[in-house]
Amino acid sequence: MGDYIFGGIFSLHSAFYGQGTFEKPPLFFNLITKRIHPKNYQHVLAAVFAVHEINKDPMLLSNITLGFRIVDNYYMGIMTYLYTLQLLTTQERGIYNYICDAQLLAIVGGLDSENSIQISNIVGVYKIPQISYGSFDAVLSDKIRFPFFYRMIPNESLQFKGIIQLLLHFSWKWIGIMAPDNNGGEKFLRFLTIMLSKHDICVSFTQTLATKTASETEIKTEFDKIETIYSQTSANVVVASGDSRDLLMFTIWMDCNAYYKEIPFVTKVLIMTAQWDFTAVNSKGLWFLKPFHGALSFTIHTNNVPGFQDFLDTLDCLYPKGDIFIQEFCLSAFKQGYYNDDMNSVKYEINGRGKGKMKSLPGAVFERVLSGQSYSTYNSVHILAQAFNAIYSYGSKYRHLKKWGESSFLNMQQWQLHRVLKAIGFNNSAGDKIYFNEDQESTDGYDIVNCIIFPNESFSQVKVGRVEQQSLKNLVFTFKDNAVVWNNWFNQTTPHSFCTDNCQTGYYRQLRQGKPVCCYDCIPCPEDMISNTTDAQYCSQCPDDEHSSQGQDECIPKSIDFLSYTETLGILLASSSIILSFITVLILIIFIKLRKTPLVKANNRDITYALLFLLLLCFLSSLLFIGKPRRVTCLLQQIMFGLIFTAAVSSVLAKTITVILVFKAIQPGSKMRTWLKKSVANSIMLLCFLGQFVICVAWLSISPPFPDLDLTSQRTKVIVKCNEGSVAMFYCVLSYMGFLAFISFIVASFARNLPDSFNEAKFITFSLLVFCSVWVSFVPTYLSTKGKYMVAVEIFCILASGAGLLGCIFFPKCYIIIVKPGLNCKDHLIRKVL
Repeated sequence: MGDYIFGGIFSLHSAFYGQGTFEKPPLFFNLITKRIHPKNYQHVLAAVFAVHEINKDPMLLSNITLGFRIVDNYYMGIMTYLYTLQLLTTQERGIYNYICDAQLLAIVGGLDSENSIQISNIVGVYKIPQISYGSFDAVLSDKIRFPFFYRMIPNESLQFKGIIQLLLHFSWKWIGIMAPDNNGGEKFLRFLTIMLSKHDICVSFTQTLATKTASETEIKTEFDKIETIYSQTSANVVVASGDSRDLLMFTIWMDCNAYYKEIPFVTKVLIMTAQWDFTAVNSKGLWFLKPFHGALSFTIHTNNVPGFQDFLDTLDCLYPKGDIFIQEFCLSAFKQGYYNDDMNSVKYEINGRGKGKMKSLPGAVFERVLSGQSYSTYNSVHILAQAFNAIYSYGSKYRHLKKWGESSFLNMQQWQLHRVLKAIGFNNSAGDKIYFNEDQESTDGYDIVNCIIFPNESFSQVKVGRVEQQSLKNLVFTFKDNAVVWNNWFNQTTPHSFCTDNCQTGYYRQLRQGKPVCCYDCIPCPEDMISNTTDAQYCSQCPDDEHSSQGQDECIPKSIDFLSYTETLGILLASSSIILSFITVLILIIFIKLRKTPLVKANNRDITYALLFLLLLCFLSSLLFIGKPRRVTCLLQQIMFGLIFTAAVSSVLAKTITVILVFKAIQPGSKMRTWLKKSVANSIMLLCFLGQFVICVAWLSISPPFPDLDLTSQRTKVIVKCNEGSVAMFYCVLSYMGFLAFISFIVASFARNLPDSFNEAKFITFSLLVFCSVWVSFVPTYLSTKGKYMVAVEIFCILASGAGLLGCIFFPKCYIIIVKPGLNCKDHLIRKVL
């Protein structure tokens, strides 16, 4: 016992009831079978070990002995209510509301949430603190309903967050969920499904498992249901929640499946919640645990407590020393089966199977390292002692002594302990900080362990990760990928689990109609859009100065492009311009040297010289279009082109009109001689030129050309070009020049049949026909090309139209001058006229 005690309500057995005959007291008359869970016996030993440590510590509860009363509730509500009431009194026949001997400080228990609620319903009336070591139900966080309930485990919401983080860590987006067919399983499915949907994790199936089956037919139906869902799903990851009893049917099915099937269906990664200790189910062979090899399990945080294994070594099944559970545990553990034998055979059984020492038991039956629930039990007892010690040593405002015999004890009400429990904290012997948060829950977090089954019938649970809530918004998740051992069917490679294979970079997801968000098709990104992550929801547009790579997974800077002197097209056009300029200069020299010959004199030398000079400027002006556009070249390009060509066409018009006037003037009685002055031709040229000049000045005033970047014409290139500034003014220049060319063509057409052997009107007509044809075809061609080829088209039209004028007007004259100089005489001219 002790001067003060706590009550421990543990779940060591599971029991089944039959129909009663009312021949015995109603509590035990129909208990037909019971089964001990050897793993749960460690919970009791952890509490006993904690009491031994406390009573040996001279700094803790000086001169006071802490005791305990431990009961087994068989996982049953009726037993839980009964034993909770019995803990409130020490009398054989319960006399409640009286303290008959040692005072009850608190209750440590229970393991199951339903049992914890039943305990709290009773002890809450007396304001007695209750510390649970394994109850996860969120309803117990309601401090209005359960104000005196504490739990030495984290809130279950942290476990939900940990599951989500684990799934995201491995990119497992297609999973199955299995939970018991009860209230706890329903809540688990509801909360987890909501959280999964927030993170685009899809559920392939949800399967509820029957927790109780009575007949072979029901068992077979349950097995068929599990096998059907497992064989049809493509999910490689299954999250299973529930305690060992709830998932017993699922465990047995996996056992049978792994043992009897050549190719088992259990080729899944199991993620188990902290409620399920799969090793808590008694096993008779290694094959029972094979399906759990490589599984990942969330567990209540545990640590190595110094001295616990030495304490286990002091236990002897042959000498129970008041432990009412040890002999039954030992017989069950050493026999690996149910206990149905007479207790008189215990010594014989134990002597033959390990001499009654705990260290001879395999880990699959009894672990020597504290489990998470045992560690929570250990901390629960210690924090209870720390709280009581704080009141006893320092709480003078609560302190009032009363004498029982020769000893003095603190007259304390249990509700006073409640105040201290909410605020106290301490470091345990394992070095962990133990305290309750504002919700009266532990803040230790959850460990993530990897279950490894060895061929020698042993197993290990290797800690590979952890999840903890350091603050309201700071969730810390750690995981060691290289420490995980996967099941053999994954060939030690990280398993994948998706409804659809991941979309690679360069693709984006397109959801399938009527399917979960994890089921989608992978569609290539459109041109100039990229995705550089797997499973991209959309493609990103590249900046205007970049283009997508061939794999559509990165943006590459576009190359700068313009018509340069170093490329073939630029060299060809520049060479053509220089050659035509050279030919024009050569013709001009010939005409200047032979300026006194009849042929040159008869064709208005001044206009001829002007036209040749203007054609030379036309050919040279095309060079302004080659090379990287700059502000000056952009201003000069179109303006010089417009003015020079206008002047050239004006000179052709003036030349044509002069030819007509000459032939009109030589007619008898003609009054046209007064129009044969040079000033007439010059005036025509000047007036026509002034019209274009006004347009160009207006253009420069309104919106002058400027260097610009064309980012969209070509996918992989940035075109450096001259922006016209005002497209309307550019076409006004072309229209005016075209108008003059058209007028010149009409005038030349009238003069083409004049009787002069040196009459150039027909040549002018043909040259203007070529000129007009070139510039009429220029407009659609210019509009249909892009980039530097627009510039090349304009240069070609400049050179072609200029060459047309040069060739059609001057080549026939040069032919006579050079090849047939005999025709270049006055007699020939007079003879032809007559």
